[in-house]
Amino acid sequence: MKKITVIPGDGIGPEVVDATLKIIDASGARLDYEYAEAGQGVMEKDGTPLPDYVIEAVKRNKIALKGPITTPVGSGFRSVNVALRKKLELYANLRPARSLKGISSRYDDVDLVVVRENLEGLYIGDEKYLNEEKTEAQAIRLITRAGSERVYKYAFDYAMREGRHKVTAVHKANILKYTDGIFLDAGRKISKDYPGIEFEDRIIDNMCMQLVKKPRLYDVLVCPNLYGDIISDLCAGLVGGLGVAPGANIGDEYAVFEPVHGSAPKYAGKDKVNPTATILSGVLMLEHLGMREADVVYEAVREALAEGAHLTYDLGGAATLSQYTDYVISKIK
Repeated sequence: MKKITVIPGDGIGPEVVDATLKIIDASGARLDYEYAEAGQGVMEKDGTPLPDYVIEAVKRNKIALKGPITTPVGSGFRSVNVALRKKLELYANLRPARSLKGISSRYDDVDLVVVRENLEGLYIGDEKYLNEEKTEAQAIRLITRAGSERVYKYAFDYAMREGRHKVTAVHKANILKYTDGIFLDAGRKISKDYPGIEFEDRIIDNMCMQLVKKPRLYDVLVCPNLYGDIISDLCAGLVGGLGVAPGANIGDEYAVFEPVHGSAPKYAGKDKVNPTATILSGVLMLEHLGMREADVVYEAVREALAEGAHLTYDLGGAATLSQYTDYVISKIK
């Protein structure tokens, strides 16, 4: 039996994580759970939203399922999510966007994946004020060839493994000639090792337009950190929103799986929200572990959404989170 670390998170996190674990258990997947608390709930007790024992638990078990954690805006602890990725060297952020029957969207056949570099770019958080009045500030952007090459390698390996055919580099090398120039050149270099996969590049602003006009032309998108953060939300919008957007943070040794959406504290404890993004993150986790129950859970979600009898409010229904969870479980074969 494989043990994983479970980080319930803040706000609605504990509810959507609990729903996901119930569905995973019902699928027959043999997993054992070690819980580790992080976020606002442990600040008073531990003096930090990310205690060392959380990192130790993930390192011990190699795999974690994590709920959303609140990030303060403008002040306070920069981000538990960013800190977790840095401490565990989770350099590749995987965010699939796939159309699901029953989910209202302008498109019905989107199937693409964003691979976002997770540890560099503007998210290194190297900022400073340039004057005493704090009316000017500067943020340093870091892109390295080594960091770029390893995220491209992950993307190409993922494309090979999943039977995908094209990788698109997303950049702004026409303006940011050094930093994005390194990123684009790294993609061109790594692509030569994968002659069976088409490689192309798109400038970030054009990429946004292309995704809205004709998303079916794209397969795997590889982006620096900030671009990937923005593009992945755009792609979620193509398939119905953040409520159905799963995510995974992958490194050479560890992996953390989490929904893309936030902690929505105003809905906490109301048994109201949609757990689909977390459930699909659980599917990514099961796939990463090589467990056949990944297909079992995915098909149960797909069937429940297509039938549409007991959906949560954001999906056009009136079911509670618990009712929706039981509904998905009823579809498990």
